[in-house]
Formats: sequence, structure tokens, C-alpha cells
Amino acid sequence: MPVQQSDRRSRRSRTAMESALLELISDRDLSQISVSDVTGRADVHRSTFYEHYTDVHDLAASACTEMFDQLLSATSALSVTGESPKEGAHPSLTAVFAHVAEHRALYEALLGSDGSARVINHLLQRMTESIRPRLSARLTDPEGGTDDSAAAFVSGALLGAIADWLHRDCPGTPERFATAIWPQLVASSLARPA
Repeated sequence: MPVQQSDRRSRRSRTAMESALLELISDRDLSQISVSDVTGRADVHRSTFYEHYTDVHDLAASACTEMFDQLLSATSALSVTGESPKEGAHPSLTAVFAHVAEHRALYEALLGSDGSARVINHLLQRMTESIRPRLSARLTDPEGGTDDSAAAFVSGALLGAIADWLHRDCPGTPERFATAIWPQLVASSLARPA
């Protein structure tokens, strides 16, 4: 079989399984979804599943890549340098929460109590990588390297705020929530060790 046809078939299979998982997540918690559920919905063989993914959590991280990319686009624009609008939060922080609100059901399934620790870790690592360039220009250690822990801290705080907002049924608007946490986010990112 030519490689191009094999690649096309592989892409179709991946797309079918990712779509199947996203449909299943709308009906039940991620922890209740099995490989058999996915392959049955996607109409692919179990062996096809394992050619592409190790388990349902691996599939979930892959299936949400586009959605995570949108979130990361907003977080990479996040400037926590202390320069903020006169009132409210940095517009990119509002964009982060607007994105989460738009995809609320899926984020609740992935980040909630029945979500996936591996998906959360995957997202946290990607958020840290996204935020790091914004902070590394300002935060250097005494030896001239960057303080990578600051980016991890800000990412963890942001992901924790997202999870908390979801857990509390997203009270208020994205703008209001972003405005409420903006001062803490700026303060934590600007704090320097003694």
C-alpha cells in the first residue's frame, strides 16, 4: 500500500477516534469511557486504537490539542509584567476565561474530579512553555539563566483558577473573574526571591 494512502487512512482513523471521544465526553465522565466505547463509536478495530494511542487519556490529550492550542494562544499573549489596564484585567486573561467558558463542558470533563491527571499535566506543561518567554525576559537568576519555576508557578496558579471557576459553575462573566484574579496573578509573577 502506498505511504500516502496509509497516511490518509491513519488520519481518518485518528479523526474518527478523537471525534468519538469528544462525543462520548458530552454524555459521561472521562473515567467512565473505555477503549471499547471509543472504538465502537468510531467504528475502528481495537488494534487500530493501540496503533495511535496508549489509552483513553492519551487520546483525550490528542483530541483536545486544537482546543488547548486556542487556550495557549491566549496564555502566550498574557503579559504579567505589572503593566495592566487602568481597570479590569489584561485582555488576554479575559480571553483565557472566555475560551474556557465557550468549551466549558469539555474542560469540566477533563479538569474535574473525574478528569485525567495526565491530561492536566500535559496542559500544565504546555501552558508553562507558553508563558515562559513572557517571564524569562524579566526573570533571570543570578547566574544569568532564566527562572523557569516562575513560569511553572504562574501556569499552575492560572490552571488552578480555571479549575476552581469551573468547579463553582463559572460564576459571573469571564471579564469579572479575570478582573478578580488579575492582581494576584501579577503579584505572584512579580515577586522575587530574597
